[in-house]
Amino acid sequence: MSYFYYNGKRMFYSETGSGKPCIFLHGNTASSKMFEFILPLYSNEFRVILLDFLGNGKSERVARFPDELWIDQGHQIVELCKKLDCGKVNLIGTSGGAYAAINAALEMPELFHKVVADSFDGNTLPEGFAETVIQERLMAKKNEQARGFYEWCQGDDWEFVVDLDTEALVNYERNHIRLFHNPIETIQVPLLITVSKEDEMLANDMDSQCRLLHRCNPNIHYQIYETGAHPLIASRAEDLAQLIKAFLD
Repeated sequence: MSYFYYNGKRMFYSETGSGKPCIFLHGNTASSKMFEFILPLYSNEFRVILLDFLGNGKSERVARFPDELWIDQGHQIVELCKKLDCGKVNLIGTSGGAYAAINAALEMPELFHKVVADSFDGNTLPEGFAETVIQERLMAKKNEQARGFYEWCQGDDWEFVVDLDTEALVNYERNHIRLFHNPIETIQVPLLITVSKEDEMLANDMDSQCRLLHRCNPNIHYQIYETGAHPLIASRAEDLAQLIKAFLD
């Protein structure tokens, strides 16, 4: 196990495999544990680096998450890359981790080779986002499988972490907090967006958004699947691995 410091807080990361460095970024309420079952699909070809965002998994806890959570997580990624000092890095972020990955590439494009944004819900929040998150989390806490996932990722204090995350996401809509510090269209590194039409956790019209983003910036690519649950990188693991590895090559 390895750690580095971000704003005086200890953050966990781990490494496996060899080849071009590739950082996997988990979504909200999850941790790097979510990638354990799909690592064999990547570790034979890449130096896979797993990161627990601050306040999640084995990283140090915080009293509250920052208002611009995904922008701050982008800063965390940049700090890890500076510590690794291993040349340009690929980023694979899923769900909330996709927002963090895009923010990191927008902040310091010179550190990154390519970015994958899996199960990404677009550059705007859908109307009613806050209330949807509140209801979703209330239901999840009553669901044995969801509670088990939270505890597996976070540990015994999973409810504290989930509540902090819920507060942060709700504040995005209620306080009109920006998702990105620069428009996605200005991204300078190749970006691949992957989404499923069956993903019930995505509310935006990603077909239209992806077409528009690609027209604005040919560096932005996308693949839309007819089927697949959230996150797509896990529910269609082999299909995504094949697509992602081809894109990163």
